[in-house]
Amino acid sequence: MSATDRILARFFASTVSKGTLEVHYASGRVDRFGHQSPGFEDLSIRLAEGAARQILTDPRLGAAEAYMDGKLTIEGGGIMELIHLLRANQPWDRAQGLRPPTMLRRIRNRLDFLRAATNRAQSAKSNVAHHYDIGNDLYTLMLDTPHMQYSCAYWGDGVTTLEQAQEAKLAHIAAKLALEPGHKVLDIGCGWGGMAIFLAQRAGVHVTGITLSEEQLALARKRAEAAGVADLTHFELIDYRDLARSGRTFDRVVSVGMFEHVGQPQFETYFRSLGSLMHQDGVALVHTIGRMGRPGTTDAFTNKYIFPGGYIPALSETVAASEKVRLIASDVETLRVHYAKTLRCWYARCMAHQAEIEAMYDPRFFRMWTFYLSGATAAFENGGMCNYQIQYVRDRHALPLTRDYMLPAEAKLLAGR
Repeated sequence: MSATDRILARFFASTVSKGTLEVHYASGRVDRFGHQSPGFEDLSIRLAEGAARQILTDPRLGAAEAYMDGKLTIEGGGIMELIHLLRANQPWDRAQGLRPPTMLRRIRNRLDFLRAATNRAQSAKSNVAHHYDIGNDLYTLMLDTPHMQYSCAYWGDGVTTLEQAQEAKLAHIAAKLALEPGHKVLDIGCGWGGMAIFLAQRAGVHVTGITLSEEQLALARKRAEAAGVADLTHFELIDYRDLARSGRTFDRVVSVGMFEHVGQPQFETYFRSLGSLMHQDGVALVHTIGRMGRPGTTDAFTNKYIFPGGYIPALSETVAASEKVRLIASDVETLRVHYAKTLRCWYARCMAHQAEIEAMYDPRFFRMWTFYLSGATAAFENGGMCNYQIQYVRDRHALPLTRDYMLPAEAKLLAGR
């Protein structure tokens, strides 16, 4: 047994106790780890020549590329089941105490900061295009049909489908905005126009949506026209920083799934822009993926293949940045397992359309994409990830003194009135 195989075997032995994992090494050796447990998979993996070394060099990126290249194959389940088996055996919320940052982590923190520092206006568009301009057809197959929401859904009591959960998310956010007919609303990072269309239809407000994705822009305009709200919606290809410099202001500002792309060095610029885009008595709602613990780093796989320049913020650094520009965090909600449920729906839809997605791209892309969805699911089910919805005001009197206004507003929006 090679030295790399021995090191990898020690990792599996220390990680897998619930569920079973049978490992077939390139040398022909076979090891078995763990024991059968309810709720945990019994899987087998095969490692081709060089795969073990590839994984040990950088566990997440190496494992991803070994899987993408067909050097790591799985029997008894898929990549979702394998990553769940490994992550669920070591859930984030059961770890004891805080480990001090190692020298390697300090180096990675610094590199992550330097990468994010380049996420200025000139590079932001190319970073967005890397993920969102790969074609709308993939997202059409994966996302909910009516709203095309590529962000965490809201799984309240009685919600059973992705379509219901995404509509519930839109109503939940809209209720926090305390909308009134005729309000002018800005949607930063508007995606394919789902939020703008919903707000125009249900609340009778005028919505300006901005994006840096040309693919999203074109489809958002078509969808708004088809929905009959072209007169209430307007979509622009513009950076939020440039819009803030224009002097335009809005009654309400919403930003869903966009703050993750800002990059840590740009946090203060983002919130300064947010504040300048709001009327003095305005309200903003920022919905973002977040870390439940302290600030961290972006892993190499995500930075290389999924969201270059992106960074998942901790709540502490998010609020610290907004405090510098005197934005008041008037309400904070933590969504804990909602995104895991959403991601599992997206994964299931991708698996159901595997042949179509592979025909659009190739099998390697499909394995990369499903690795991304599986890893993200594990991060929200057993890792340190969650979603935050942070409501901001500039004036402490801008909203009612209690949260009681939210529930009836949410019910009214869901009822379509």
